[in-house]
Amino acid sequence: LRLLPQQRYLRTERAEVSALERKRNVLCCLISRILKVEKQLHIDSLVFRVIDACQKGQLGPGVQFLSFCCHSVDVLSCILHLLNQGYVRRQEGRPHVLEY
Repeated sequence: LRLLPQQRYLRTERAEVSALERKRNVLCCLISRILKVEKQLHIDSLVFRVIDACQKGQLGPGVQFLSFCCHSVDVLSCILHLLNQGYVRRQEGRPHVLEY
């Protein structure tokens, strides 16, 4: 019979996963919001605008993060996620231009 200490790392992992999911959701919403306004946008411009909005803290109503930092890899990952979900699409002749 052995007594094992409580496994605290499981709670930590759940908290980290939850934070990553929230970050992805915020970025996806921000991408969608920008594309709704612009209708179509070059992928580089979209990445720049999302990163700029994150740095300025313009994440949307009711969204508060004490330290919210995003990189181009995060934004591109969310763009690919939205492409796979069908929320965003590429133009036929110009695949570097995204449409909502």
